Amino acid sequence: MAASSSFERAQRLPRHFAWIALVVDAALFVVNMAVLLLPSSPHSEHMRSVYAQPGVWIPLLSRVVTVWLLAATLAWCHARKALDERGAPRIARLRSPGSRFAAVYLAAMVVNLLALTPLFYQAQVLFMPGGPLHERVDMYGLRSLMAMSMLVQSVIQVLVLVAGVWLAARFALRERGAALADASPPGAAEAGAGTAPPRRAVALVAAAIFVSLQMWIGNIASGWVDTSRDSDVMPLLLGWFAVPLLVYALAFWGGWLGAAPGPTQARPFRAVAASVSAFVLLQAVCVALALGGLLWIASGSFSGGSSDSRLVALAAVMVALYLVLLVVLVRMVTRRFYRRYL
Repeated sequence: MAASSSFERAQRLPRHFAWIALVVDAALFVVNMAVLLLPSSPHSEHMRSVYAQPGVWIPLLSRVVTVWLLAATLAWCHARKALDERGAPRIARLRSPGSRFAAVYLAAMVVNLLALTPLFYQAQVLFMPGGPLHERVDMYGLRSLMAMSMLVQSVIQVLVLVAGVWLAARFALRERGAALADASPPGAAEAGAGTAPPRRAVALVAAAIFVSLQMWIGNIASGWVDTSRDSDVMPLLLGWFAVPLLVYALAFWGGWLGAAPGPTQARPFRAVAASVSAFVLLQAVCVALALGGLLWIASGSFSGGSSDSRLVALAAVMVALYLVLLVVLVRMVTRRFYRRYL
């Protein structure tokens, strides 16, 4: 019974790693916001009035969810990769892998919070009303600087996050002592119930990485868009959360079709590579199509109708193409990455 219990815990390790990463990031976010908004904090009253506006807190929540989703997905991938390669018997013999992962990941994120967050906050202050750049730079220049600042911050955050998850997983999954036997003790046969089937795992990872990249690009692009702080809550929620949910569902569908009839092992980092490749390819194709459509409109190829109606029609066509190509490209690229394992 004890052996069976240990193997069940080993099978659930990917899920545990994902939840640990999520809880650590959420706890640090709550602490950071509390320190920033508590009455004892400098400029707390002004910051509370700023963050109370839907045009501020909804994009902020979107950025936070993006970080959480990416961290949880990468943590899951590291644990699932180790489980697939080593097997449940060896993973079950690791000493407190969840606790070790939590300790290292927490330390890495605390260092990130103490070192980078103050710098990022100072960068954000530059663009706030009354900030140093608000009165000195015109609106277009301000948006351009804001977009570049967000791009640099996002790249740094992603690199730190990926490195933090990798370091924590490497420490937690490190084996000590002599080589462990591969033979499974009695009761190990029932241990597979705690893991997602390989085909579903591939689709979940592909969808999570794809939507994380989509939201990441959206957060960077928001620096170029004048999001009014007086905007209604519902349109902002639809734009920042409903659309990513649709993208997630379509990416999952594409990954599910691409992994059919199902690999023998999940090989999660192949799903990560497939998702990133499909995302980059989709952006390139859509940018090329959009530029072609704009040139077509500028050349007067359309007969009748105003330029505004033509642009609206082009936007509608591009949205439809984007959603269709999303499924097609994720399926195609996933199938290519997993062809030898199907």
